[in-house]
Order: sequence, then structure tokens, then C-alpha cells
Amino acid sequence: MTDQATYVRTVGVALDELTPFPGNAKRGNVDTILNSLRRSGQYRGLVVREIPDGPLIVLAGNHTMQAIAAHGPGNCGQTVKTGRKTRPCGLCQNDPSWETGARCEIVRCDEDTARRINIVDNRASDLGTYDYEALSELLAGLDDLDGTGYTPRDVEDITALLTAPPDEVQELADHHGEPNEDIFRPKISMSVDAETFDRWRIALDAHPGNDDEAKLSGLLDEVERTRAAA
Repeated sequence: MTDQATYVRTVGVALDELTPFPGNAKRGNVDTILNSLRRSGQYRGLVVREIPDGPLIVLAGNHTMQAIAAHGPGNCGQTVKTGRKTRPCGLCQNDPSWETGARCEIVRCDEDTARRINIVDNRASDLGTYDYEALSELLAGLDDLDGTGYTPRDVEDITALLTAPPDEVQELADHHGEPNEDIFRPKISMSVDAETFDRWRIALDAHPGNDDEAKLSGLLDEVERTRAAA
């Protein structure tokens, strides 16, 4: 077995044929990835280790696999607005016969290399930084933020940081440790089954608001009123 990854082929694989990387240490935001997949489709393949007479193990893309599983088979019933057009979900294409699967880049390597690939795929993004002016320009060039992982509030925070006097930026850095923590507010992330996710969406969408944060605020207000009346 080679101590470097050797590309074998690119192929579509059903999720039930894939094995998550044992002990994967990263905890990704599955909801954000699923939103991206619905908007833009699967633009990057999973990196999967093929072991002769063994399982297909996902080295990179474990959370993308989880997002596809959370979508579930068949027509999700969701569409995407792109400008003036309405397009089908980027995963299922609103096809009732769609089966959960992913495009995979199959490689062969030894166990040591497999661990290194999984670790660095998770770690490399942690070590990166942002040019916030460039990020602001990229976001400003979009008609909407769907599928980007950003919210209007994130854009407001980035703009505020870019326009803040240097002494205020330093105060934020001293208070929070890193400026990034002021820009990207706390995230709510959890992995759930498809039925629970659907109930969550129904509960959120029952409340008015331009984004999920506003809807969640309405849902929490309802819960507090119900408890107060009990």
C-alpha cells in the first residue's frame, strides 16, 4: 500500500456504501453545507479511501456526506431563487426518484496517510485568515447570500469592523481575543435525523421574518409565552 495518495477514479457512490472516517475530530456546520448544496449543487467531490476487499472510507467531506444524508432521498420540495429564476434543489433536482449519493474521488493510500489527509483537511481551514476588504467586495457582488454561509448581520458586522477607528478595533480584539470572534457571532449547529430537521423547519417557518434568526426569535418568544401561561 502506497504512503502517498494515488488517484484511482471519480464515481458516484450511494451513501450506504460509504463509511465515515473513524474518529473524525471536526464538528462541521451541516445545515450550512446543506444550504450550499441546495443552492449550488455538489461542486466538490468527497475524497474516499478504497481498501481492497474493505470499506470505502471518507477521508475528506464527512460533513458533506452528513448534509446529503440529512437531505434524504426523493424530492425535498425546496426550490432556489437565482435572480428572477426559480431553480430546483441542487441535490435532488426535485426528482421524486433521487437516491442519496455523492460524487467521490477514490484514492488508495496506507493508514498513516489516510489519517494525515483527514487531519490536514480539517486543520488547514482553521489556520487560514481573511482579507476582510476582499471578502466584503465578494459578498457585495452577490444578489443574495443564499448558499454562502453568511447572513445580512454578518455583512453588517464586517462593514462595521472595516469602518471602525483603529482604537475600537483593538478594543474588540482585546475583549474577544481575535477580531474574527466579533465578526462571526455564535453559531447553533447540530446533526439530526431528517424527520427532526423537517419538524424544525416547519416550526421556524411558522414565524415571520426575513431570515432564520428572526424566525427563531419568534419561536423562542412563543415558547416563553407558553411557559409563562402554564
